[in-house]
Amino acid sequence: MPEGLITKALSGYYYVQDGERLVQCRARGIFKKRGESPLVGDRVEYSLTDNGEGTVDRIGPRHSELVRPPIANADLAVLVFSVIRPELSLALLDKFLVHVEHARMDALIVLSKMDRIPEDEEGDRIRADVEVARGLYASLGYKVLITSAHKGDGVDELRGALAGHINVFAGQSGVGKSSLLNALVPGLTLETNEISDKLGRGKHTTRHVELVALPSGGYLADTPGFSQLDFAELGIDQIGDCFREFKELSSGCKFRGCTHIHEPSCAVLEAKEQGKIADSRYQNYLSFMKEWKEKRRRY
Repeated sequence: MPEGLITKALSGYYYVQDGERLVQCRARGIFKKRGESPLVGDRVEYSLTDNGEGTVDRIGPRHSELVRPPIANADLAVLVFSVIRPELSLALLDKFLVHVEHARMDALIVLSKMDRIPEDEEGDRIRADVEVARGLYASLGYKVLITSAHKGDGVDELRGALAGHINVFAGQSGVGKSSLLNALVPGLTLETNEISDKLGRGKHTTRHVELVALPSGGYLADTPGFSQLDFAELGIDQIGDCFREFKELSSGCKFRGCTHIHEPSCAVLEAKEQGKIADSRYQNYLSFMKEWKEKRRRY
């Protein structure tokens, strides 16, 4: 039975790439009965039908799975955050990182629109904030790239980092994901939108998940923009484990299942008091824990 990779899902169809051939497929009804659904990124077995289309018959094992965006077997999340319009939000970046860590994927942080920073006092402040952010996340083991799609700065380095992976491209609406993708893949003309002066953010230009083949090998996915993560899908102890520096320290906490908020002999709190944990990271953690509790109470 032929095999291939689902590179696009749209309107009930799954587009399976099998070498040079792209086959438009429907999924077998058995998946619905099992409560399953094929996802972009799935390796599948399929059979051809009389009308030249196909049927997805079997889904291969998944190494990772994301709910938002719905994609399987991605091994690198490329988190694109602009440094201006919209301004860099470390709270939102940490939300994305929690999402990525929970999915057991690695993350590549891409800071975009560096060419848009003005040459004035405000611009100096933005550049200083960018350097602080780059140093913070690099110290946690994340690779951070500084880019400008308009000038081409950092694009070659980004292209090299993506080679050989199934990459999830994600980020807040209006940060320049599509512009970077267009710079990465010659001939690709993804729709882009200008930022609304009134709202300070862009419209969602991507409406479905699709894998795009990279000339250097591997695939990337431009995914529908999203700006928040529902923590209801995580257990309260899992949020802390999604902060790399907390996870390393938690074995030194006195109590098992320590929330790192009020418990005595908490290794995380002790490290925070010693300045070994960034205040922004800890405050975002507290905010996420509060959000988790409020959602649990509501439901």
